[in-house]
Parts: sequence; C-alpha cells; structure tokens
Amino acid sequence: MRRSVLSPRSLRFQLLQRSLFVMAALLLMIGILQYVLMKDFQYKNKAEALEAQLISLPHDWFGGKPFGGGIGSGSQPGSSPPLQLPIPAPFYYQPGLSLASINLEGEFTDLSRDDELNAPQLSAGQYKELLKQPNQHGSYRILTDKKGTQQLVVFHVTGPPGHPDGIIQAGTDTASLKQILMTQLAIFIGLSVLALAAGLWLYIPLLRRTLRPLSSVVQKVSQTDAANLNDRLPVNQGQQEIDQLAVAFNGMLERLDLSFEAERQTTERMRRFIADASHELRTPLTSIHGFIEVLLRGAASNPDQLRSALTSMQLESRRINKLVEDLLLLAKLDQAPSPERIEIRLDKLLQEMEPQLRLLGGTRKVSLQTNPGIQVSGHPDQLKQAVLNLFLNAVQHTDPDAGSLTLKLYTEASEAIITVSDNGSGIAAEHLPHLFERFYRSESSRTRKSGGTGLGLAITQSLVAKHHGTIHVDSIVGTGSTFQIRLPLH
Repeated sequence: MRRSVLSPRSLRFQLLQRSLFVMAALLLMIGILQYVLMKDFQYKNKAEALEAQLISLPHDWFGGKPFGGGIGSGSQPGSSPPLQLPIPAPFYYQPGLSLASINLEGEFTDLSRDDELNAPQLSAGQYKELLKQPNQHGSYRILTDKKGTQQLVVFHVTGPPGHPDGIIQAGTDTASLKQILMTQLAIFIGLSVLALAAGLWLYIPLLRRTLRPLSSVVQKVSQTDAANLNDRLPVNQGQQEIDQLAVAFNGMLERLDLSFEAERQTTERMRRFIADASHELRTPLTSIHGFIEVLLRGAASNPDQLRSALTSMQLESRRINKLVEDLLLLAKLDQAPSPERIEIRLDKLLQEMEPQLRLLGGTRKVSLQTNPGIQVSGHPDQLKQAVLNLFLNAVQHTDPDAGSLTLKLYTEASEAIITVSDNGSGIAAEHLPHLFERFYRSESSRTRKSGGTGLGLAITQSLVAKHHGTIHVDSIVGTGSTFQIRLPLH
C-alpha cells in the first residue's frame, strides 16, 4: 500500500505533489510581491525622513545667501558667492549620510566629511531641471557615488516658490535598507517552509480521508463478480463526483445483472426447448421404428396389417414434418427481422378467411362478427396464421356436433381486438400462466390425441408480438375459453 501511495501514478501522490506545487508557487509570488512592496515602502519612508531633515535645517546656516562653492572654496569671477556654513552641526556627522549643495548655475559642492560617503553627482543640466520642478514629497533616486556605493538620494529646492536659491542634496547608503529587506525576506522564507511542512503534515490525513470514498469504490469494484451483481454502492457519500461514479457503476451492475438474467433465462429456455423437442420427436420416431419391426417380422405379407402399419407411419411422419416446420417458424420469428408493414383492413381479412374457417369447423356452429373499417399496420399472412392457430385450437377442444365457435372483431380505446371463443372443455386456472410456453401440455387443453405439436400457441404469441400486440386467455373449466388478441390501430 505504501508503495502504491508513493508511486508517481498514484492519485494521492499526484494530488499531494500538485497541491504542494501550487502552495509553493503562491508563496513565491507572495514573497516577490512583498519584497517589491516593502522595498518601495522602505525607500520611500527613508526618503521622507531625509526630506524632513533637510526641511528642518535652520535658515541662518546659509546666511540668507545663495549657494555657491563648498567649505573653504574660493569664489570664481562671474559666479555666485560661495555658501557660508557655520561650524558643522551634528547633522553632518550622522554615519552613512552624504550631503551636497548645488547653486543656480548647477555647480556641485560636496559637503560630506572626507571619511564618510561621497555625495553622488548629477550633470549640471539635470540639476537645472530639478530647480524648475517643485519639491515632490517622498520622491527619491538611486545613484552610485565615485566609490561605487549605491545611495538613496533626495533633493530639496530652497527658497520661496518661484524664486529658488539652490538645491540641498542628501543621500544615505542603501546597504542598511537592503539588509532590512533581506532579513524580512529570510523570515518570510522560513515561515513559508514551516507553513509547507505544517500543510504537508495536515494535508496527508485530510487527503486520505477525502479519498476514502474512492478507495471504497475501488474495493467494491474489485470484489464484484457474477455472483454478487445485486450488491450496490452507496450513492450518498458526501462527494458529488464519487456519488456520480457510484450511480454510474450501479447502473452498469444493473444492466449486467439484467443481461446475465436474460442469458440464464435464454439458456434455460433453450435447454427446456431441446429436451421437449427431443421428447416430441422421439415419440413418432419410436412408433415408426415399431411399425417397421412389425413389418419385418412378417406383417408385411398380411395386406390388412401392412395397410394399417403404413397408415400409422404416414401419420407419424406428417407429425414429424409439422413439428419441424413449427420449430423452423419459431426460430425464424425469434431471429429474422420483420418484413415491411402495410395497412390492413382486419374486417376484410377475416371475411376472406371465413370460408376456410367454416370448412375447418366442420359440423360445429361458426359465427363471425366484425365491425367495419378497422385498420392496423402489419403483415396479412402472419395475422391470418395467428387467427387460424387460435381457431384450430378451439376446433380441437370442442365437440364436433355440439361445438360452437365465435370470432369477433371490434375496437376498444386505441386498439383493435380479435376474440376467438368456444364452448369446449375449458382450461384449469393453474395451466393458464404456462399456456403460451413451447411444448407445454395440459391434460384438459392439449393432448397428443388432438394431433398438435404443442407449438401453436407459442407461434401465435410470437406473431402477435411482431405486431406490437398482446394475447390473453380467459377460460372456465366446463364452459369454454376465449382467446383475445389486442393490436394497436393504424
């Protein structure tokens, strides 16, 4: 299990890896943004402090005169007199501080001590541009002096607005500011590492708990086989995606269960069909074999015995032929696609069959009652065969002299209904659910004396199903039976 969790293909490992990557990327972005913002804040705060110091310088330090040369410098012809500064004040002895003055002509004078920072210098044109601009609170520049030291420099234009006297320039080493920033950055990196470690320590159990429903699904799937297809996964595990997976898996199990059940039923029907067919074929074949043995023992020399044996053999061979034809028809109905449907007038179709039905009824009373104009969509020959099978079944179970057969056609709701009724012996209630099964025989309904194969009603049900219809039977023992075909109207 440990190996699968740490495997690069493990979902838990990939989620953990990608989550840590996202967290590290976010912390990196936060660190960079913090560094940039803090650097600007520190530099601007230091610039404002230097600017405040320059503004607070006493005016009498400069004697109310324009700026000129530096300390001890001589005046040049045609230039402004040099700046006369008093005895250096403590302001000039602050460590890491540079100071310079610039007059109206852009002449630069470094006022810093020799052992301190050198004031970085701009060009005379740049200083003249600064004289034209008003003082900007918090503005600064990053310059490098002659020794290569980077300094944060601020400029203060002295004099009344519109009539500047000169510029005072102050600068400070940025090393201390950078040291503060690097210290803050190191603290942030340390805290980020601790946050990642704590997040990893807390995230692993949370991730394990989050993936527990998925693990249960995997375990359940691995235990599923043909013996437990009825088991279902819980569909309310608190995670929408896992619940959807459980619903889909349960649907698959249900479809598989239905498929296996259909396969089991098909196999069972096939087994029963083969057993019944073998039994049905064995009986006439045994009879034919017996008659042949009788003939071989000398009965062939007796004309009466010979004729009786040949007649019986002919009947049995017809029975075999009929059985084979019915089996082939059922196989065709089960597998072959239905031919193209046409519009059929059921009243005309039954009227066409009336002469044949009366002939099959013999001396029995045959009544045909049809409502005109009833149309369905289907195959005339198949519908004729379905009706004929029901009529022959009724003929076989009614008395030749007192028998009465009634065929009706009418509509009910959106269906056409054909009924075949008789006053025969009827069928017991326990046999009705199995009446349309292949080769099913009841003592009071279908016997081998009637000459049937036991497939007529099964064939009729298949033909009706081909027309999207249903077939139903009502019967009372000793009173008779009524078979009802319901077909959708065209």
